[in-house]
Amino acid sequence: MAVSETRVLPPEFIEAAGKTYLGDLSTAVGHYKGADLSKVYGPKFVAGQDPLQQEAIKKLQAGIGSYQPYIQAAEAATGPQAYQAFMSPYQQDVIDATLQEYDIQAQKGIPGIAQSAIQAGAFGGARQGVAEAEFGAASNRNRAALQAQLLSQGFGQANQLAAQQFGQQMNLAGQVPALQGADIGALSTMGGALQQQRQAELAAQQQLNIQNLNQPLTAAQQYGSGVTSLIAGYPGKSVQEITPNPSGLSSLLGAGSTLAGIYGALKKP
Repeated sequence: MAVSETRVLPPEFIEAAGKTYLGDLSTAVGHYKGADLSKVYGPKFVAGQDPLQQEAIKKLQAGIGSYQPYIQAAEAATGPQAYQAFMSPYQQDVIDATLQEYDIQAQKGIPGIAQSAIQAGAFGGARQGVAEAEFGAASNRNRAALQAQLLSQGFGQANQLAAQQFGQQMNLAGQVPALQGADIGALSTMGGALQQQRQAELAAQQQLNIQNLNQPLTAAQQYGSGVTSLIAGYPGKSVQEITPNPSGLSSLLGAGSTLAGIYGALKKP
């Protein structure tokens, strides 16, 4: 008796499309095997430091201890003898000229004493001598006081200049690092922005390279999705296959072979 079997076969064009899909997948796999992965991965896609960032680091290193000269200059403006560096080199000339003028004016007062003595009828007397002595002593005291005042003024001005120098140097000791820090911060900020921009460009290039690498597989997957949709949309073709039973002669021959096998087995000792 014949055996009947029914199979559902897809349409020929869908079967052809499926074979094409399998071929595309095979091509995509081969593309991956031969791909240069350095084009999509690796350190070249990491943006290095921008030159402005490198310049900021150099300035930071060079600026370490930049305040020290100002601290040293400030220290030089302190101490009991620090004022001497700020004394005017012309002070003694000023004192000498002032005292010289004082002496001239003092000498002009002596004739007045004699005139007073003449008017009093005591010219050349003891009272005139006492008056002149008192005038001379007072003049010397005033001269010494004037000289001391001039020296004190010079000393005070020198001390004031020393204090100003100390304040200025300490101010600079604080300002210089702050100004350097502002420059370093600006360089670092600008360099960081440029580095981020470069990183974005590298990331975009890397993404494009990845897309190019995946293009064969992506295309095959899209094609496969289309084939799947076709299979779902087109019913298959039913094919019935009938397998006939063996003929009578074939059956006899088969039976003969079986019997021969049994007989041979029985004859064995």
